[in-house]
Amino acid sequence: MINFKNIIRKYLDTNLVIKIAIGIVLGIIFAFIFPKASWLHVFGELFIGALKAIAPILVCILVVSSLAGGKKLRDKRFRNVMFLYLLSTITASVVAVVMSFLFPQHLILDAQTADIQAIPQEISGIINNLLVKIVMNPIESIIKGNYLGIIFWSIISGIALKNIASEYTKIVLDDFSKCISKLVIWIIEFAPVGIFSLVYKTVTSSGIEIFTIYGKLILLLAGCMFVVYFVTNPIIVFLTIRQNPYPLIFQCLKESGITAFFTRSSAANIPVNMALCEKLGLNLNMYSVTIPLGATVNMAGAAITISVMTLAAASTVGIHVSFALAVALCILSAFGACGSSGVAGGSLLLIPMGCSLFGIPNDIAIQLVGIGFIISVIQDSLETALNSSSDVIFSAAADIYERKKGR
Repeated sequence: MINFKNIIRKYLDTNLVIKIAIGIVLGIIFAFIFPKASWLHVFGELFIGALKAIAPILVCILVVSSLAGGKKLRDKRFRNVMFLYLLSTITASVVAVVMSFLFPQHLILDAQTADIQAIPQEISGIINNLLVKIVMNPIESIIKGNYLGIIFWSIISGIALKNIASEYTKIVLDDFSKCISKLVIWIIEFAPVGIFSLVYKTVTSSGIEIFTIYGKLILLLAGCMFVVYFVTNPIIVFLTIRQNPYPLIFQCLKESGITAFFTRSSAANIPVNMALCEKLGLNLNMYSVTIPLGATVNMAGAAITISVMTLAAASTVGIHVSFALAVALCILSAFGACGSSGVAGGSLLLIPMGCSLFGIPNDIAIQLVGIGFIISVIQDSLETALNSSSDVIFSAAADIYERKKGR
């Protein structure tokens, strides 16, 4: 007799990367063996539908909860680390936008029935367009997937609750945030089945050549992350500590980045980073706060993913991106990345936020999320390695800067 409980347990215990890889391979095989089994499309539609439903709520709750329960950091070292985190994330967004212009991506998306809105290119028109979306009714924003409105009202609510909410209310918000994150984890557990269906549908309609397109997209994402880790981050560290940054950069890559690459979770890599900070002789009172904090807000890799995927969608549907729009995307993706979920693939759920800036419908944006999960076997591992190892890099830079300053 088949023991379904053991089968389910073994499935849940298997690494997500392995499950997604199996889903991709099976999708390709089934596309050649059963090319007309259209009923297999339903699993992909269910997966995309679940992502479409949960993403706006996830963004709203994460922002409100983090702002309402945030703690003030008065020490200069904390402020320095936060500044370095934010600077690195914004720089990563700029790198992603520049490289996307240099190497534009054209994906295969179902945009036949989508209502692509005309996007103003002048700065006055862009600002007017943003303001209209920002002040849209918050409930309507969640229903329609208007992420600009969601973020605006969530920030306002979070700030208000921070000053007036009781500790009990903040605990409830935190619990609700964990609840939504748990739902996301459950949906992502369904990802291998959904990806199997999406790959099957894509291969039967577009052929195996589709993976050449995905390969180019992965190369662009990886290229952006390598530039940030080995070029822009070292420049930021050098300007901070005025000494060769590469010994620190390579040590963090070896002792933190490689581990994070395989765990694909910044939160799971916190103990590794704490041990590395102790080994580097950093101030315990500082890194005991900045390392857990960095696992939430230091998201250069997420900013790259949001920017690259958004511009790939814009290029695919034929939207011209002006300089002003590019600057707006850099800012939005950087600040949005700081609120990305800590679960594997969490940054992918913020792609619709970037797409909303360009008037790209949620139906198309969610297709980008599906593609993101297909390439996440590599993309999410690289993203986590960049994010997590950078937590130690900038904590160390801030600590060295204060020590030199105090001499």
